[in-house]
Amino acid sequence: MLKKLVIAVVLMGMIAAGGLGWAYQQVKGSLQQPVTHDTEIFITVNPGTSFRGLLNQLVGKQIVPASKWTRWIYRIEPELTRIKTGTYQIPNSGTLHDVLALIASGKEHQFAITLVEGDRFSDWLAQLSTAPEVIHQTAGMSEGEIAEAIGADIAKLEGYLLPETYHYTSGTTDLELLKRAYRQMTSLLDEAWEIRDSNIPLKTPYEALIMASIIEKETAVDDERTVVSSVFMNRLNKRMRLQTDPTVIYGMGDKYKGNIRKRDLRTPTPYNTYTIFGLPPTPIAMPSKASVLAAVKPEDSNYYYFVADGKGGHKFSKTLSEHNRAVRAYLRTLKKK
Repeated sequence: MLKKLVIAVVLMGMIAAGGLGWAYQQVKGSLQQPVTHDTEIFITVNPGTSFRGLLNQLVGKQIVPASKWTRWIYRIEPELTRIKTGTYQIPNSGTLHDVLALIASGKEHQFAITLVEGDRFSDWLAQLSTAPEVIHQTAGMSEGEIAEAIGADIAKLEGYLLPETYHYTSGTTDLELLKRAYRQMTSLLDEAWEIRDSNIPLKTPYEALIMASIIEKETAVDDERTVVSSVFMNRLNKRMRLQTDPTVIYGMGDKYKGNIRKRDLRTPTPYNTYTIFGLPPTPIAMPSKASVLAAVKPEDSNYYYFVADGKGGHKFSKTLSEHNRAVRAYLRTLKKK
């Protein structure tokens, strides 16, 4: 009788062990469920979300099918259940294990926004207003209020933000992004001013920033930036007006409709460098690092004029007669097109 009882106990133990082994394999198998989807999918894990709640999210978004075994994952791989809050991009291949490992790692998806050189502050605000996963705090704020909020002791932010691709996580505010751009530009400007050529006719870093913004609007050709800078420096040294069209356009504001007329060149504004001497009162755009450096270290040249050459660059001239010939050549090129 005792022998039969021992055998029964052993058999029950084997059955239980076999059952546990089978269950273990089912849970392991659930972790190997493939993740496949054609579209970009993000999962946001909010504070307080439980592991069961996360699984429900994954099922609800049809990332993985429902399974009664996934609830037991904490038994065999507890580290996968220690999920971190944040927004994650779900890979379009791999397994449930890969997804859970990502969320447990806390490596949130990095969104990106490229704030383009040559754009105005108003353009950047419009771009930020549509940036995904950004909390928009600047709505209804004046430029001065925004400047104060990001720690800038200036009233006008035009030119004072560095064009760059900025990466951010979900929930970042537009003010945080603007603060980063402001800090990077002020740092760059300080460094550039320290290495400036001693003979440039610019008195302050802010004047260098104004000049850099004009250079930025005049050429997108990297090799030309220092040459364009030299033209404006030469004109300033000779007490010649800068006569640069982008300043006229900026001064016209909403009146600019795509082309400049002769009367626009003659209409005084604080920015019209055809009617004023020296620099305009503020930058006219967001300058790139290359333009900031060109403003403080211009090429040594005898050029005083330049005009588009019709091929994407510019023709530089030392005299007005040379310049007029270059203008006529450019007009002929336009007619052929």
